[in-house]
Amino acid sequence: MSECNHDCGSCSADCGSRKADKNDFREALAPESSVKKVIGIVSGKGGVGKSLVTSMLAVSMNRKGKRTAILDADITGPSIPMAFGAAHESIGTTPDGKLMIPVKSLEGVEIMSANLLLENETDPIIWRGPVIAGAVKQFWSETLWQDIDYMFVDMPPGTGDVPLTVFQSLPVDGIIIVTSPQELVGMIVTKAVNMARKMDIPILGVVENMSYLECPDCGKQIHVFGESHLDEEAAAQNIPVLAKIPIQPSIAQAVDGGRVEYLDMPWFEGAAKAVESL
Repeated sequence: MSECNHDCGSCSADCGSRKADKNDFREALAPESSVKKVIGIVSGKGGVGKSLVTSMLAVSMNRKGKRTAILDADITGPSIPMAFGAAHESIGTTPDGKLMIPVKSLEGVEIMSANLLLENETDPIIWRGPVIAGAVKQFWSETLWQDIDYMFVDMPPGTGDVPLTVFQSLPVDGIIIVTSPQELVGMIVTKAVNMARKMDIPILGVVENMSYLECPDCGKQIHVFGESHLDEEAAAQNIPVLAKIPIQPSIAQAVDGGRVEYLDMPWFEGAAKAVESL
């Protein structure tokens, strides 16, 4: 083995020095802040319900008496404030002006989102990737997160700048992958799994959104998008299926009305237990 020149960028050896170097990109919390567990919500494509799953996870853990928070890392498409009825709220600052204070929902979930910084919630955020990544770091390190048991990070789709920034800059304890019951499921799940494994991030499991429609008369499950292949794909990747979210008008009504905290969701308990097991 050749002598180490301490330049990990030009070396392929998987040594102790390299492993320590992986933490060089970590952003430190403010000294006043405390976050025990960080869980990322990811998907290989958009429109599958990451923000919905993020909201439900935060609500589930909050109902269990845990202090929960959401860092909305989907900077250009933030929807978390609306789901919690906080779309017209704005963040505060500490008396010394050094830290931002997240908005609290009616039930106490702490939220930090780009939409809470805008004068109008419909104003577009037209930023390039590095600026967006910088904002995510600021949401973590320049916000007063007080005694948070579980922080859920709602990420934009894909495997680009923001997921990479979150994985490298935050102490992520695990991720939950969100998908839908379509033929693309294999590709979607595999992309997210491969990125997490390359970054050495534990995978807690996968949640399928829009899984089925339940007949109001007979209770039969109708698979609107065809039979799901999630169970087979999850088994192939050796990851558990945590929940299958049905298509229900009540879900859309709760989110659109800013009342996701009052949604009844018995089919989501498996996902909550996976987080609690951390």
